[in-house]
Amino acid sequence: MSTLFQPLSLRDVTVPNRVWMPPMCQYSAAPEGPDTGAPNDWHFAHYAARAAGGTGLIIVEATGVSPEGRISPYDLGIWNDTQVEAFRRITRFLVSQGTVPGIQLAHAGRKASTDRPWTGGAPVGPEAYGWQPVAPSALAYDERHPVPTELTISQIGEVVGQFADAARRALAAGFEVAEIHGAHGYLINEFLSPHSNHRTDAYGGSYENRTRFALEVVDAVREVWPDDKPLFFRISATDWLEDGGWTADDTVRFARDLQAHGIDLLDVSTGGNASGVHIPTGPGYQVPFAARVKAETTLPVAAVGLITDTGQAGKILSNAEADAVLLGRELLRNPSWARQAARELGADVHVPDQYHRSV
Repeated sequence: MSTLFQPLSLRDVTVPNRVWMPPMCQYSAAPEGPDTGAPNDWHFAHYAARAAGGTGLIIVEATGVSPEGRISPYDLGIWNDTQVEAFRRITRFLVSQGTVPGIQLAHAGRKASTDRPWTGGAPVGPEAYGWQPVAPSALAYDERHPVPTELTISQIGEVVGQFADAARRALAAGFEVAEIHGAHGYLINEFLSPHSNHRTDAYGGSYENRTRFALEVVDAVREVWPDDKPLFFRISATDWLEDGGWTADDTVRFARDLQAHGIDLLDVSTGGNASGVHIPTGPGYQVPFAARVKAETTLPVAAVGLITDTGQAGKILSNAEADAVLLGRELLRNPSWARQAARELGADVHVPDQYHRSV
């Protein structure tokens, strides 16, 4: 059997195959009213289709741990019980199809309060459901974004608590995997990188200080997340800066720290924290960063980044560059990618009874 369709067990959760769906924001939740931040029919149809298509693990899009933690006013959130109940509909269906439901817990930091990308993605103010972003330092992401408010020590503690509360709600909503979003220039990534973190207190300066907030979040979530369920961390392995940013060396070092604090898998991406940088995109362009973590640590890793075809995905796994592959854009184009790949490789994957004619 192709490694692509072998199960992977992390703690007491077994994912039926290595074809996974990464978090991809849909910008489709209500921006105000009683259903603010709650998943709706669009989210159900979107995730249900990929589960019916045989995807082993689906990680629901970046979900705000607080209203101001959302990337946009149209993002999902998990700071109240209304949202929890709405998520249960999705997790129940995913489980019914043999798919493991996961959720990414996120705080957007200085990149928060932006419009939907198809309407320009520019920062928005209160007149368009927006708010004042916060960050480790009062440094704007770029010339379009406002200068964020620098978090106080007490406010940092509040955000840590919000991540823990969100994890409790995620468990109540039926999720089997939680992922902490520490990538793409959002709040945790902003603390990690010296490019965005200019603090001079216990949360800035040295590597140990810059990683403090991330590890406090991990510890707080791990404390409330059951011992039998895995906890992931998504990281940007590099800022793609020649100097003054987070590096691949930092990522390898931090992977060991994360594992010691109870992280079970590192979801390896790159970039997003520095504007105007050159990123050499191409098929599998981020895979070498995942491969290095896998080679130099004992922490399982998942690879992401323009992984599109069966041969490419299978090779990443057979070459031991990653333990699983995350297909983003390709799963948007083809919800049944896993089922088609299984047919191509002569492997087995869940097929809904209603689709028996397609076998």
